[in-house]
Formats: sequence, C-alpha cells, structure tokens
Amino acid sequence: MTIREELEWTEHLCLSERAQFSDATRGRPRPEEAQENDVRTCYQRDSDRILHSKSFRRLMHKTQVFLQPEGDHYRTRMTHTLEVARIARTITRALRLNEDLAEAIAFGHDLGHTPFGHAGEVALTEVMGEPFRHNEQSLRVVDVLEKDGQGLNLTYEVRMGILGHSSHSRMPETLEGQIVRKSDQIAYINHDIDDAMRAGILTNDDIPREISDVLGETHRERINTLVTDMIFHSRGTGELGMTPEIEQTMQALRQFMFEHVYKNPVAKGEESKARRILQELYTYYIAHPEALPQDFQPQLTFEGLPRVVCDYIAGMTDKYAMYKYDELFIPTGWQVRG
Repeated sequence: MTIREELEWTEHLCLSERAQFSDATRGRPRPEEAQENDVRTCYQRDSDRILHSKSFRRLMHKTQVFLQPEGDHYRTRMTHTLEVARIARTITRALRLNEDLAEAIAFGHDLGHTPFGHAGEVALTEVMGEPFRHNEQSLRVVDVLEKDGQGLNLTYEVRMGILGHSSHSRMPETLEGQIVRKSDQIAYINHDIDDAMRAGILTNDDIPREISDVLGETHRERINTLVTDMIFHSRGTGELGMTPEIEQTMQALRQFMFEHVYKNPVAKGEESKARRILQELYTYYIAHPEALPQDFQPQLTFEGLPRVVCDYIAGMTDKYAMYKYDELFIPTGWQVRG
C-alpha cells in the first residue's frame, strides 16, 4: 500500500460520509498514470499545482478593492485567497469534510481576476461585448492557460468548485465547494471593512448597531461569529448553512459595504482611469497582434485574436498593466548623446 492509499483509507475512517473522498474523484480531463511513490492524494496534488503556478504568484500584485494603495497592509488577491483557504479549512475540519479539496478550490478560485479588481472586469466586458466573469476565467486559467497552454489538469471537483465559487454561478456539487463559496463572502466582507477603516473611509461607529450587536464589534469577533455559527448550525441541522439571523445580518453587512465602500467615490475614484488603461491596451493588441508575447502567439491559430488578447490582459498584474501602458503610450524623455 502506497502512502497515498494510506491517506485515502484514513479519509474513510475519519471523515463524514458526506465528504468528497479523494479516491472517489471523477478524475481529470486527461488521465494520469499513478506513481508508485506517490505521497499525496489527488486533491493535495491539485493544491500544489495551483500553489506553484505563475498565476498564483501574480495574485500578490493584483488589487482587492483599493487601487494602488499607499501602505503595506492592504489586502491583495493573494492575501484574500489565503484568508479564504484558512476559513474554509476551519469549517471543513469541524464538519469532518475534505480539507485538501477545500484548500485546492480556495487556492484557485480567484486566479482569473483581472488587474484593478472589478474595474478590470468591467473594462474587458465592455471591449469584448460579452460578460467577463472572473470565475469562468479562473477555470480557463487552470484548464488552458497555465503551463504554456497545457493547463494544470486538475480534478473535476476542484475545477467545478472554482467555477461555482461566485454568487452568480451554479452551486458547486460538493459540500467542500459550497464551503469555499461561503468562506469567500466571509473573508472579503470582513477584510474589506478592515481595509476601509485603514483608508479612513469607515469607522466602527459607521457600521449599523443592529449589525454589530449580532456579529460583533471587531474584525476578529465578526469572523468568529460567522464561522462558528456556520459550523454549529450545520452540525446541528445536517444542512450546510448559517442560522437565519446570522445569514440575514451577514447579507445586511454585505449590502452596507456595497453602499459605503464598493461604490464609494474615494475608494473607486481611480477606476475610470484603470478601465481606460485596460481598454487602450486591448485596442492596441487587437491592432498589433505581433506585439503579444511569444508564448501567446500559438494560441492565435485556434483561439482567435480577441480571446487571446483578453487572456493576456486579464493575466496582468496592476503594475505590469501600467508598465505596458506607459511603454506603449507615454513618450520617453529625449536624451542628447554626447
């Protein structure tokens, strides 16, 4: 028996019967031969593949809410992803579900986010003439774009969890995927409050008293309330979810954030500039496909120019998008050579 097989056997001993077991995966798009010295389950392998991907590393330099914030402590897509993964693992462990599956989904769920956050999504939606959805792009990243067009060949459960993590997508089939979907909301609502306070847009006193009285006064208290309520309600009822009061209060907090932060003119004041940067880059590369990097050139033969340009721009970090814009559209200073 290999170590992987021992781990799979242990899952059946320790996890709930409602867990997604590693040895019951629906498989990968391309079958892979089992390795005799394999020490990881399929979901552990998927976590590692995502963690070591170029797309994952770029999350460190992609905006969460505030564009180009001055300060080292604002969240990025990377820190958001790690917070989602930890919340999801806490919940899945308490419910005796598959932590490795939840972690893999969490690691991959935001790989398709554009530079400049949701402003980038709006920009690409406008130029493409169809909705750009980051969850669909995240799946495209792991299926097609990573490893020079080979993709990461992830398991079905991880891929569908990535696709189903956002509110406008189909609910994931696994409980682990559903937990990541809820963990994403728990994470971003709360850390965006923290960042908004750091930016001087919110204070604790701005949060409605009826919300604070239920969820708590601090970042720690709010997350603890939401996570523990989900755990105990799910354990008590056998159905994944929160008590009605906590769920309703969380949605009220989410609505409050949309009104006071996500649409706040201070937080979003630079978004029109960000959209223009991406749209002008798109227009340029449509007119000059030869300027696309070499590793994007082969895709032109079977993907079509608009899709390839969209993939290239969506994968940029905020800084790289501004660098390319500066390189292409801002005149360089004239230097007299002596």
